[in-house]
Amino acid sequence: MKISELSGASKVPTKTIRYYEQIGLIAPAIRNDNGYRLYQPKDIETLVFIRRCRELNIAIDHIRQLIDVQQNPQASCSLVDEIIAKQLERIQQTQRELALLETSLFALASSCANHKIADCSILLHLKSK
Repeated sequence: MKISELSGASKVPTKTIRYYEQIGLIAPAIRNDNGYRLYQPKDIETLVFIRRCRELNIAIDHIRQLIDVQQNPQASCSLVDEIIAKQLERIQQTQRELALLETSLFALASSCANHKIADCSILLHLKSK
Protein backbone atom coordinates (compact mmCIF):
# COMPACT_ATOMS: atom_id res chain seq x y z
CA MET A 1 0.00 0.00 0.00
CA LYS A 2 1.07 3.60 -0.53
CA ILE A 3 1.84 6.00 2.30
CA SER A 4 -1.51 7.77 1.95
CA GLU A 5 -3.34 4.46 2.42
CA LEU A 6 -1.14 3.59 5.40
CA SER A 7 -1.85 7.01 6.87
CA GLY A 8 -5.60 6.52 6.54
CA ALA A 9 -5.55 3.02 7.98
CA SER A 10 -3.31 3.92 10.94
CA LYS A 11 -4.58 7.48 11.53
CA VAL A 12 -0.97 8.70 11.51
CA PRO A 13 -0.16 11.66 9.23
CA THR A 14 2.10 10.94 6.24
CA LYS A 15 4.63 13.50 7.47
CA THR A 16 4.85 11.65 10.79
CA ILE A 17 5.26 8.30 9.02
CA ARG A 18 8.18 9.71 7.04
CA TYR A 19 9.69 11.06 10.27
CA TYR A 20 9.37 7.69 12.03
CA GLU A 21 11.07 6.07 9.06
CA GLN A 22 13.83 8.71 9.09
CA ILE A 23 14.63 8.13 12.79
CA GLY A 24 14.43 4.36 12.43
CA LEU A 25 11.33 3.84 14.53
CA ILE A 26 9.78 1.94 11.64
CA ALA A 27 11.64 -0.01 9.00
CA PRO A 28 12.33 1.78 5.72
CA ALA A 29 9.62 1.15 3.17
CA ILE A 30 10.27 -0.80 0.02
CA ARG A 31 10.30 1.50 -2.99
CA ASN A 32 8.74 0.60 -6.31
CA ASP A 33 10.19 1.55 -9.70
CA ASN A 34 8.79 5.09 -9.61
CA GLY A 35 10.17 5.72 -6.10
CA TYR A 36 6.89 5.52 -4.20
CA ARG A 37 7.06 3.94 -0.77
CA LEU A 38 5.21 0.65 -0.46
CA TYR A 39 4.08 -0.58 2.94
CA GLN A 40 2.89 -3.92 4.26
CA PRO A 41 -0.23 -4.62 6.36
CA LYS A 42 2.00 -5.22 9.43
CA ASP A 43 3.08 -1.58 9.19
CA ILE A 44 -0.47 -0.55 10.11
CA GLU A 45 -0.22 -2.46 13.39
CA THR A 46 3.17 -0.93 14.17
CA LEU A 47 1.95 2.61 13.50
CA VAL A 48 -1.21 2.12 15.54
CA PHE A 49 0.98 0.87 18.39
CA ILE A 50 3.25 3.92 18.08
CA ARG A 51 0.27 6.29 17.87
CA ARG A 52 -1.26 4.84 21.02
CA CYS A 53 2.06 5.10 22.85
CA ARG A 54 2.37 8.75 21.79
CA GLU A 55 -1.20 9.37 23.00
CA LEU A 56 0.09 8.20 26.40
CA ASN A 57 2.97 10.68 26.00
CA ILE A 58 5.55 7.89 25.98
CA ALA A 59 8.93 9.08 24.70
CA ILE A 60 10.21 7.92 21.32
CA ASP A 61 13.18 6.11 22.90
CA HIS A 62 10.84 4.15 25.15
CA ILE A 63 8.57 3.34 22.21
CA ARG A 64 11.63 2.02 20.38
CA GLN A 65 12.34 -0.24 23.37
CA LEU A 66 8.71 -1.40 23.47
CA ILE A 67 8.88 -2.28 19.79
CA ASP A 68 12.19 -4.10 20.22
CA VAL A 69 11.04 -6.27 23.14
CA GLN A 70 8.20 -7.62 21.02
CA GLN A 71 10.76 -9.45 18.89
CA ASN A 72 11.11 -12.02 21.69
CA PRO A 73 7.60 -13.00 22.85
CA GLN A 74 8.95 -15.41 25.49
CA ALA A 75 11.05 -12.76 27.27
CA SER A 76 10.04 -11.15 30.54
CA CYS A 77 7.82 -8.09 30.28
CA SER A 78 9.61 -6.37 33.17
CA LEU A 79 10.97 -3.65 30.85
CA VAL A 80 7.44 -2.93 29.64
CA ASP A 81 6.22 -2.73 33.24
CA GLU A 82 9.10 -0.41 34.14
CA ILE A 83 8.50 1.95 31.22
CA ILE A 84 4.79 2.23 32.00
CA ALA A 85 5.42 2.69 35.74
CA LYS A 86 7.93 5.49 35.07
CA GLN A 87 5.51 7.13 32.64
CA LEU A 88 2.78 6.99 35.28
CA GLU A 89 5.15 8.63 37.80
CA ARG A 90 5.93 11.41 35.29
CA ILE A 91 2.24 12.03 34.66
CA GLN A 92 1.47 12.09 38.38
CA GLN A 93 4.31 14.60 38.95
CA THR A 94 2.98 16.74 36.11
CA GLN A 95 -0.49 16.63 37.68
CA ARG A 96 0.93 17.83 41.01
CA GLU A 97 2.76 20.67 39.27
CA LEU A 98 -0.37 21.62 37.34
CA ALA A 99 -2.41 21.65 40.57
CA LEU A 100 0.08 24.10 42.09
CA LEU A 101 -0.06 26.20 38.94
CA GLU A 102 -3.85 26.18 39.06
CA THR A 103 -3.80 27.34 42.68
CA SER A 104 -1.42 30.20 41.83
CA LEU A 105 -3.44 31.27 38.82
CA PHE A 106 -6.70 31.11 40.77
CA ALA A 107 -5.18 33.33 43.47
CA LEU A 108 -4.02 35.80 40.83
CA ALA A 109 -7.33 35.77 38.97
CA SER A 110 -9.30 36.50 42.12
CA SER A 111 -6.88 39.14 43.43
CA CYS A 112 -7.74 41.96 41.09
CA ALA A 113 -10.85 44.00 41.75
CA ASN A 114 -9.54 47.08 39.97
CA HIS A 115 -10.65 48.07 36.52
CA LYS A 116 -7.61 50.07 35.45
CA ILE A 117 -4.25 48.80 34.31
CA ALA A 118 -2.50 51.28 36.60
CA ASP A 119 -4.08 49.61 39.65
CA CYS A 120 -4.06 46.00 38.43
CA SER A 121 -2.86 43.82 41.30
CA ILE A 122 -2.16 40.93 38.93
CA LEU A 123 0.34 42.99 36.95
CA LEU A 124 1.83 44.40 40.13
CA HIS A 125 2.29 40.89 41.53
CA LEU A 126 3.90 39.64 38.32
CA LYS A 127 6.36 42.56 38.39
CA SER A 128 7.36 42.02 42.04
CA LYS A 129 10.44 40.09 43.10
